[in-house]
Amino acid sequence: MRGCWLPRLRSSWPGNPLGARLLSQQNQATKTHFGFETVSEEEKGGKVYQVFESVAKNYDVMNDMMSLGIHRIWKDLLLWKMHPFPGTQLLDVAGGTGDIAFRFLNYVQGQHQIKQKRQLRAQQNLSWEEIAQKYQNEEDSLGGSQVMVCDINKEMLKIGRQKACARGYKTGLAWILGDAEELPFDDDKFDVYTIAFGIRNVTHIDQALQEAHRVLKPGGRFLCLEFSQVNNPLVSRLTSLKDVCLRLMSDPTNR
Repeated sequence: MRGCWLPRLRSSWPGNPLGARLLSQQNQATKTHFGFETVSEEEKGGKVYQVFESVAKNYDVMNDMMSLGIHRIWKDLLLWKMHPFPGTQLLDVAGGTGDIAFRFLNYVQGQHQIKQKRQLRAQQNLSWEEIAQKYQNEEDSLGGSQVMVCDINKEMLKIGRQKACARGYKTGLAWILGDAEELPFDDDKFDVYTIAFGIRNVTHIDQALQEAHRVLKPGGRFLCLEFSQVNNPLVSRLTSLKDVCLRLMSDPTNR
C-alpha cells in the first residue's frame, strides 16, 4: 500500500504543495539542453545523432569556418599537453572524423623516430640495410601505440575512415561504434581518454565520466577539450554561431 500512496496523493490533491513540488522536480529532471533548446533527455540523443549524421561530410570545413581555424591550434595544444609516449593506448571518444587520432599518431611516430635516431647514434656499427629496415618497419614507427576512435554516429566514423585511407594511416588505428555512456571496452584498458567538443552532446555527462574512469588504467588521464563561457564578445559570438550553423546544416529544407 505504501508504494501506491504517493501517486494517489498527487492525483487526489493536485494543489498539494508537496505533490506539486515532487511533480515539478520530476519534470525538471527529465529536461536537458540541446543548443538553445530545452528538450527531454529522450529527445536529445536522437537530435544529436541527426545533426551529426547530416553534417558529417562538411564537419571539418565547418569547424575551420566557425573557429577561423583556431580549433586546430587547440587540438595541437591538447596533444602537447598529453605528450604521449610510445606505447600509449588512447581512447578518443566522439572523435569520428579523426582529428585527434591523426595528431596522436603523428606525435607518437615523431617521438619514436627521435628515440630511434638516438639509438642509431649509439649503435654506429649497424649496416645500411639494418638502418633502412628500422625506418621501413611501420609497426615499429608507432612504438606499440594505438588509438581507438569511438563515436556513436556511423556517418562520422565513415568520414574518419575515408580520411585515414586518404592520408595513408594503416596501423595503430581502430574505429569503434559506441556510446560514451556505455563504452564497449574492458576495465583499465587505456592510458589516456580524450573527448574534444563532444561532452556537451552527451545526455548524461555523469555516466560518461564514470565510464571514462572505468576504462582508464590506474593513473590514466582524462583530457576534455570544450567550449565554455567566455568574456570576449567575438569568441562568444563564434561559439553561438557554430551551434546555429550545425542546426541549419542539419535541416533538410536548407540543402
